[in-house]
Amino acid sequence: MDLELSTREKELAAKGRAFCDEVLLPLELITDEHGELPMEKRAAVRQAVRDWGLAGINHAKEHGGLGLSMVEQTAIEEQLGRVTNGLWSCVWRAPVSLKSGSPAQIDQYLRPSIQGERRGCFAITEAEAGSDPRRVKTKAIRKNGQWLLSGEKWFVTSYNASDFIIVHAHVDDDPDKPTLFLVDKPVANMVHLRSPKFMHNFAFDHAELRFEETPVPEDRMLGQVGQGLELTKDWFVEARMQIASHTLGAAIRAAEIANDYATTRHQFERPIRDFQGVEFMLADMAVEIFAAKSMLYRVAAEIDRGLDRKVVHAHASALKLFCSEVAGRVIDRALQVLGGRGYMRENPVERLYRDIRVDRIWEGTSEIQRVVVGGQIRKRGLDIYSGWQ
Repeated sequence: MDLELSTREKELAAKGRAFCDEVLLPLELITDEHGELPMEKRAAVRQAVRDWGLAGINHAKEHGGLGLSMVEQTAIEEQLGRVTNGLWSCVWRAPVSLKSGSPAQIDQYLRPSIQGERRGCFAITEAEAGSDPRRVKTKAIRKNGQWLLSGEKWFVTSYNASDFIIVHAHVDDDPDKPTLFLVDKPVANMVHLRSPKFMHNFAFDHAELRFEETPVPEDRMLGQVGQGLELTKDWFVEARMQIASHTLGAAIRAAEIANDYATTRHQFERPIRDFQGVEFMLADMAVEIFAAKSMLYRVAAEIDRGLDRKVVHAHASALKLFCSEVAGRVIDRALQVLGGRGYMRENPVERLYRDIRVDRIWEGTSEIQRVVVGGQIRKRGLDIYSGWQ
């Protein structure tokens, strides 16, 4: 069993770290002060992604992407996770569901999204529908040669950085017909209700939208009627891998800062790391990072070798649960080591503390991941997690 990253994978990790350090980290404070990445900074960052050769990291070469393996993508994403305020989202990932589009949709949406000429956001969550997508009330009715969408969506991340929306709706108001639709901006009868403020600041907004019989051409249905949930599950697996990578990167940065501080901060004429209370916190942080990193790259490698899709979904849920909760504990301990300095907004650990909390909520709460894991154990046995697949 070879657990060593290849030379290529190490090079990609180094590129991801350099891009994070040189392009994204200098934008942290201004993004935190403004609540978002200022509009006048966005074009330059977008061009930097292209210049650094990071456009299209999650898509095949046949569509204009880089054709990276999941391990290679993970090596980059882990490093991007070190940045605060969600600035990792500046390195766009064209929605994976677009791969299932028609040839025309691939040309009109996927290819330009890979190059950063277009950007899509995803609208699924609603007031009464989060973990249970069958409770979605947004409906799609076919009338006079087009679709009419009606409903309200919450938490549409990166809405103000996107020019189209992938909307999850039920055809004929039937929960057995979940379907995705491509909605170009601007569009008639769609209202941007607001973009509320959250605990974290983020590169882009998280909007609330209302569709009032919003017209969508027939050829803007993505996939088939009733296929929406399956396409969404593919997106969830990718999103959970991305969250696991980012939370690991965030935890490592916090631990590095705490470790350095524990060495240079002196009390009672010696470094505070000499006190067992601090040293044990550093040790616990290191062990949890070690476990999370091992788990992350194992699951990435499983995807690359073509592990059964259902098993991958099961492992991705366990991974997202573990990494997001590890990051919460590591960053909390790092802040404790830093003391009052860790509580200052100018300190990256304070921002990481706010940033990381959402990772136990979005793209499936920790509780939902436990439901998935428990269900998989009942269905397939404990070996799905305790054995080798």
